Amino acid sequence: MAAEGAAAAPPTDREEKILGIIENARAKRGKFRDSHITMSHGAGGKATQSLIEGLLVPAFASQTLAAMDDAGAISVGGLDLAMTTDSFVVKPIRFPGGSIGELAVNGTVNDLAMAGARPLALSLSLILEEGLAADDLKAEVEAIAAAAREAEVEIVTGDTKVVERGHADSLYICTTGVGRRDPRAQLSPSALRPGDRVLVSGPVGEHGTAIMLARGELGLEAEIESDTRSLWPHVDALLDAAGPSLRCLRDATRGGVASVLNELARASSVAILVREADVPVSPAVAGASELLGIDPLYVANEGKLVAFVAPEDAEGALAALRAVPGGEGAADIGEVRTEPPGMVLVTTGFGGKRVMDQLVGDPLPRIC
Repeated sequence: MAAEGAAAAPPTDREEKILGIIENARAKRGKFRDSHITMSHGAGGKATQSLIEGLLVPAFASQTLAAMDDAGAISVGGLDLAMTTDSFVVKPIRFPGGSIGELAVNGTVNDLAMAGARPLALSLSLILEEGLAADDLKAEVEAIAAAAREAEVEIVTGDTKVVERGHADSLYICTTGVGRRDPRAQLSPSALRPGDRVLVSGPVGEHGTAIMLARGELGLEAEIESDTRSLWPHVDALLDAAGPSLRCLRDATRGGVASVLNELARASSVAILVREADVPVSPAVAGASELLGIDPLYVANEGKLVAFVAPEDAEGALAALRAVPGGEGAADIGEVRTEPPGMVLVTTGFGGKRVMDQLVGDPLPRIC
C-alpha cells in the first residue's frame, strides 16, 4: 500500500470515462419499473432504492420521508422528537449472540440514535405462526423485555396476530420507536464535507455472517456471534466528544457499510475513499467471507455504526468510541473527497483503487 499522503496517480482517460458514466447513472433518482417484487427489493441495495425513491416517496409526498433518514423528525407541544418504524423477519429466530426479540428492540432504538435522539418508548406488534412452541414465544418475550431494560426504553403499546401454519417463519415482529432529539445533534445525510473522516465503531460483518452460518446450509462452522446491541451509548459519547463536528450517523444494517457509504456519498454529492487495510474485520468473519466469496463490507451489522466527523475532532471522537463497551475496535477507515461526486472508492492493499458500488441482487439470506 502506498504511504499515506503520497500523491495519487492521475486517472487515465479510460478511467475518467468509466467514472463519468457511473457518476451520471448514480446521480439519477431511482425509478420503479419492476413487474414483481423480489427478495432483492428488501436487500438494501439498488432494488430497494428504486422501490423507495421510485414508488413510496412520490406516493406519500412527504419531505420528511424524502430525506431518507433512519428516523423522521417531528415536533409535538414544543418537544423535538424522532419517530421510526421497523419489521423483523429473521430466520432462524434464535442465532449465536441474539434472537429476533433482542434484534427488534436494538434495531429500533438504533434508528432513533442515528437521528441523534435518545430512545424513550416502543410499540410492539407480534405476528405468530400457528404451531409456534409456547416455550419459544416465552423466550422471545423475555429477550424483548431484557433488551428494552438494557436500552432504557419502555414498551407502551402493542398488538398480537396469529396466522395460519406456513404463512410466517415462526414469528415476525413489527416495532415503532419514539425518542427525544438531543440538542447537541446537528446531523444530516447532506452534511458531509471534503476532509471529513469516516469512523466505524468496530469489526464489520459479524451479524450477517452469524445468521448465514446459523442456517446450516453452507457447511461451514465458525465461532461468530451477532453484534446486536443498543448504540445510544456510542452516540452519546460521540456527541460529547465532537458536538457539531459530528456530521452524520448510520447503523450499517442491510447492505452493510458499503450501502451506507454509497447512500451518503450520493446524498452529499461527495466522494468517499475507504482504506481497505484499515477496515476492522475479525479473522473468523474474514475467513468465512473468503470461503463464501463475499465482501464483509456488504454484510449486515446490528451493533455497528458509521460516523462522519470533521477532521479536527476525529481523533477525539475515535477515542470516545473506543471507551464505550462494544466500541473497543473502532477505527478510522477513510475520508470524504471531492471527486468523483456520489461515488465510493476503495484503496486496496496493493495500492490501487476500485469502485465500491451499491449492492445488486440478494446474495445473502434474510438477516433482520
